[in-house]
Amino acid sequence: MIIVQICVGSSCHLKGSEEIVELFGEYISKNNLDDEIVLTGTFCAGKCNRSGVTIIVNDQIFTGITPYNFSDFWTNTVLPEVEKNR
Repeated sequence: MIIVQICVGSSCHLKGSEEIVELFGEYISKNNLDDEIVLTGTFCAGKCNRSGVTIIVNDQIFTGITPYNFSDFWTNTVLPEVEKNR
């Protein structure tokens, strides 16, 4: 089981965290990973930057996640974590 925390603090909220939450929900369902990924929100992760949302995957912090790079983030970061934890 991997834990994905999406920052929903003020800065990330303004940068689209709600859309990132929706994308995660879609990708989790589409890949039948409801039993392998726990999706939660967190307030300020302390890594605000100029663009995108901060996401924590099993204690690793990633910044700058946007709807435009989400698919790559999913493929290159989230799915390998799922495979590693199987």
